[in-house]
Amino acid sequence: MSWIILILGVALWWGAHLFKRVAPEKRAMMEDSKAKGMVTAGLVAAIVLMVVGYRAAPFVEIWSPPSFLRHLNNLIVLVAIYMMSPAPKKGKLLSGMRHPMLMGFSLWAIAHLLVNGDLAAIILFGGLLAWSLVTPGIINRAEPEWTAPEPGSIAKDGMFLAASVVLLLVIGFIHGWLGYPVFGG
Repeated sequence: MSWIILILGVALWWGAHLFKRVAPEKRAMMEDSKAKGMVTAGLVAAIVLMVVGYRAAPFVEIWSPPSFLRHLNNLIVLVAIYMMSPAPKKGKLLSGMRHPMLMGFSLWAIAHLLVNGDLAAIILFGGLLAWSLVTPGIINRAEPEWTAPEPGSIAKDGMFLAASVVLLLVIGFIHGWLGYPVFGG
C-alpha cells in the first residue's frame, strides 16, 4: 500500500503543477482564486502522500551509494537552493536562464538520487526529476515568447549565495533531526 501512496503522491504533484498546461480550457473557465486554491490543495495533498508513502515504504536496496557522494550531494543541493532563490531575477549570474527554478529542482532531485539507492527514493526523486525535466518543454511550447529580465548585480548574487548557505545548514539540521544526517554522523 505504501508504494501506491508514494506513486499517487508523485502523480498528484505532476497533475497539480501541469493542470494549467494540460487542461487550459478548464483552467480558463475557473475563477482564478478557485483554481489557485485547487492547485494548492493538490500540492499539499501530494506532499503528504509522498512523505507518508516514502516513510512507510519498505527498504529495497537497488544500489549502495559510496559515502563520498554525500559531499557531492551537499554541493549540488547548495547550487540548487541558489538557483531556486530570487538570484536569477535579481542577480547577474543566472539572469539569462528561462527556467532556473526548475533546473535547480532537477539538481536537487539528482543530488538525492546520488545518495539514496533504495527503490522508494528512486520512485520519489526519479519521478520528481522527470517532472522537472519535462515541464520546461511544456511551458516553452505553451509560451514560446520569452524575454530575459534585466541582469541585476553581482552583489545580489553574493547575498543570495550567502542566504543559500544558511538555508542549506538549516535544511541539514532538520534532516539530521529527522534521522537523515547529511553532514556526517
